[in-house]
Amino acid sequence: MRILLVRHGRQSDARCNVDVGLNAAGRQQADLAGGRLAGERVNLVVSSDMIRARETAQILNAHVAAPSREIAALRELDFGEMEGLTDDEIDTRFSEFKTLQARGDRDLHYPGGESASDVLERALAALEALADGGFDTVAIATHGVVIRVLAAHALGAPAHRWRAVARSLENGSITELRYDTHTHTLSLERLNDYAHLEANPELLRAAWGVREN
Repeated sequence: MRILLVRHGRQSDARCNVDVGLNAAGRQQADLAGGRLAGERVNLVVSSDMIRARETAQILNAHVAAPSREIAALRELDFGEMEGLTDDEIDTRFSEFKTLQARGDRDLHYPGGESASDVLERALAALEALADGGFDTVAIATHGVVIRVLAAHALGAPAHRWRAVARSLENGSITELRYDTHTHTLSLERLNDYAHLEANPELLRAAWGVREN
């Protein structure tokens, strides 16, 4: 099964993991990603149950016209006590955690939230269930940590090394995995493909100025 992971478009609130919809730039990112997927013969469009992913999936599906479904297990990592905070507030209140995280040598639970391994476990289960459904090509509108954790896993890296994968994973980018139904393994075919965004530098994360937590 081919898995086309699309990072949701830019959301309308820059605070950490608030459940809001897309802004105008996010809708444009999703539309451009949909144009890239138009020739991919997508059999199913999936999204997490978070608003920004659902809206991204709806825009993608305007190009591919496939059946759709929501899968809650593909939602973003639960950042716990950081959710709803700005980057500066997180830096101030969670400086010790951020220092430990920067070492990249252990699987840390976000204070009051999930760890990378938690995300990997639920995301893999969701992909296995899709593979059992007999789909050939599935497009999934999902989230940064989900995509980076799955990519790390496909490369044989431990889940907590997700922050070493595509540090500037673009909103609207496409990451392609293949799920082998015989060996139940993933391979990484492409990562953070944002060629469709390059003509619009204002759509890239560098122009938004929001960090990855």
